[in-house]
Amino acid sequence: MLPYGRQSINDDDVAAVTRALGSDWLTTGPEVDRFEESIAERTNAAHAVSATSGTAALHLAYAAAGVGPGDEVVTTPLTFVATAATAAVFGAKIVFADVDPKTGNLDPAAAEAAVTPNTKVIAGVDYAGVPVEADALRALAEKNDALFLEDAAHSIGSRRNGKPVGSLAHMTSFSFFPTKNLTTAEGGALVTDNEELATRARRFKNHGLVRDKELQRYPDEGPWHQEVHSFGINYRLPDVLCALGSSQLQRLESFVARRAEIKRIYDEALANLDGVDIPFAPEGAEPAWHLYPLRVPAERRRAIFESLREQGIGVQVNYIPAYWHPVFEDLGYKRGMCPVAEDFYRREISLPMFPGLTDADVERVIEAVRKAVATA
Repeated sequence: MLPYGRQSINDDDVAAVTRALGSDWLTTGPEVDRFEESIAERTNAAHAVSATSGTAALHLAYAAAGVGPGDEVVTTPLTFVATAATAAVFGAKIVFADVDPKTGNLDPAAAEAAVTPNTKVIAGVDYAGVPVEADALRALAEKNDALFLEDAAHSIGSRRNGKPVGSLAHMTSFSFFPTKNLTTAEGGALVTDNEELATRARRFKNHGLVRDKELQRYPDEGPWHQEVHSFGINYRLPDVLCALGSSQLQRLESFVARRAEIKRIYDEALANLDGVDIPFAPEGAEPAWHLYPLRVPAERRRAIFESLREQGIGVQVNYIPAYWHPVFEDLGYKRGMCPVAEDFYRREISLPMFPGLTDADVERVIEAVRKAVATA
């Protein structure tokens, strides 16, 4: 079975991890600092806070924003459920807004219609690696005294209007899961130019601990003393995984280039298939294609999907609309709220997309898609 995503590990990655294992640090040490500095530099951000996953990075963002009961978070349903869940666990109301029919990204006009005086965060998702309309969403957030969070789990290495993702929003979260554009095995990061937001995120990821004597309530307790002023969680990404991340960052541009080449080959081969739509990127967007979201006729999607699996092509569907999950259904959310996103979902199949795909692999996928579309 040819998977839809796979990590790309080389000897340099293995050597970096081996060096970290032989050092005095396995958890929080110099490799964490090095990796965070590299992420900040790569994204043109002032601060980078590493975390144990992309979900953890989202949780840090909402914690830093001070999201709580009575607040609202406007976001897209066309995403993995974590984008919404990590705000919902703070007691926020999730307000889903529809997507652009071409890109699958949050539609700024739909987001604007969903904003209320209680909106605390507007969270866009860079679906498949295509950056959201960040200028419009950031302006909308600032107009309404809210924060714009870019969920860039798919898009480290992407650019919009020449600017790297990570420099476009008030906060940007990344995922470094093995199928993503670079990996730390499990891991993620939050980047921001706002020092206060970065400080809150760092504190939340370390149990809320305060070690600065000038900030402590009882600083004279002793040299060992530390305090918790607000609750947090252990989301510390260890040194050994940060060493892998730093090594992977050295190859990010080559990863992005190979993904773009695979995308081009798929496009040329599949663009003229009846009833099929290939992925779209708007002018000014330079995606680091994490997914190749092909759209096929909705009434035949399952048959095409099953045909591809039978042919050994490990396709996936991204994503079930977030409010279709029973956890949101039980809170009163109904199907039909975001018809464009639901139509996108009903037609979508993610083809294999990762740098290790050979040209022969890509041709195998293309032939399988042609067969499936013609016969399923």
